[in-house]
Amino acid sequence: MNINASLFLQAVVFAILVWFTMKYVWPPIAKALDERVQKIADGLAAADKARSELSSANRRVETELAASRNETAARLADAERRATLIIEEAKAKAVDEGNKIVANAKVEAQQQATKAREALREQVAALAVKGAEQILRKEVNAGVHADLLSRLKTEL
Repeated sequence: MNINASLFLQAVVFAILVWFTMKYVWPPIAKALDERVQKIADGLAAADKARSELSSANRRVETELAASRNETAARLADAERRATLIIEEAKAKAVDEGNKIVANAKVEAQQQATKAREALREQVAALAVKGAEQILRKEVNAGVHADLLSRLKTEL
């Protein structure tokens, strides 16, 4: 065989191989590569979207945390105000109760002092009657001399 014919035949076979590859082999490979490129692009876009959503979620979380901190601080301040108010009310009630107890004690002391004075008057009157009996050397009748004895009690 001739080298020219062999070279020509090899060129024809190569051209058929190139045509066959371009017609049947290359399109599925190109399609697969394009699909792969599209998947990678979609994945990168999804990653960017997820990154932006994550940053917005972080901002929302920080906002919610700040609001929660503010609300907690407000509730604590309100609780402290309530506690102070309750303490003040309790102090006021205690002062009122103490004043009532002191007033009752004063009234009771006054009553006891009055009773003690009355008892002392009775005793002084009895002693005065006994002293008068001793001085007069005769018995003094309390029923007969009741008016005199009552005047003596009031004077004492």
